[in-house]
Amino acid sequence: MIRRDSAFRRAGRGIYAALAAVVILLVGSAASAEPPAAEQPASLNLPGFTHGSVAVQGGTLHYVRGGSGPPLVLLHGWPQTWWEWADVMPALAANHTVIAFDLPGAGESSIPTGGYDKATTAKRIREGVQKLGYTQVSLLGHDTGALVAYPYARDFPNEVVRMAVLETPLSGFGLENLYGISFHLGLNQTAAPVPEKLIDNDDVSTYLGWLFSGARYPERIDQATFFQAYASPARRTAGYEYYRAFAADGANNQANAHKRLQMPVLAMGAEFAFGPLVANSFGQVADDVRGVVAPDSGHWIAEENTAFLSACAKLFFGPQGVPAPSPELANCVA
Repeated sequence: MIRRDSAFRRAGRGIYAALAAVVILLVGSAASAEPPAAEQPASLNLPGFTHGSVAVQGGTLHYVRGGSGPPLVLLHGWPQTWWEWADVMPALAANHTVIAFDLPGAGESSIPTGGYDKATTAKRIREGVQKLGYTQVSLLGHDTGALVAYPYARDFPNEVVRMAVLETPLSGFGLENLYGISFHLGLNQTAAPVPEKLIDNDDVSTYLGWLFSGARYPERIDQATFFQAYASPARRTAGYEYYRAFAADGANNQANAHKRLQMPVLAMGAEFAFGPLVANSFGQVADDVRGVVAPDSGHWIAEENTAFLSACAKLFFGPQGVPAPSPELANCVA
């Protein structure tokens, strides 16, 4: 995304939402942090949750699981890992079996040699879900994770009960219109070895810290953990590969747009980021889209406004008939 400044504050809400969305994926507040020495993060522990791994096509997926009830799969964005959900997972686990995956190539999942397009990634996540014993799940995805959640729901509609997507328009349906505003979107898509050569090990905290500084509340994000997670050149390349697949993702999404989603879709943008653009995008491929704007938050909603996301997800993934406690949560109801 991009920094919030006076120009953005003076802009109209619609334009601001479009620009600020890109704002978040772009900038950084922790540029002065020392780059981590470890190549990948050690397992981070969350009370009540356990770590595991499952073999899938192309490697293994690391996951963290806890709670009880209907399964809810969490898919993180870039440049993060499953740990982005740590603040909301305890609340979600009160009523759900929560399974937070590291996407292939990220965190402690293995690094595949290819298949970073979102349809292939969705098949890998689904394989992991099924090997863990779940045949029907709900999905909650942020950023890249939302781009993976969509083909999962589209290609396996009978296996997805509900889907919530946070903070990204869909490739082929609006995301590409923002490339010219957001520097990182262009850089990360550039063919190897350009970003690999430009972002060396010593540059990780500078580049990723600059991205995180586009947040409304960058201090609420565990930036050091994510610096460590992308300290390995191989993991940075894996992250770039997700971006390099955007053109193929867009073509795939457009070719399959006739498979309109029938399950309820919660499309949440942040007040100081994508705002209503998320719902506008997913409304082109789904019939039951509930648009929500997370107040007082930038791109990283799970960390910046944990209480709002937890309350909204509890309603959306919960039983029908539970009324919203406030107008901001009205579109979150099941």
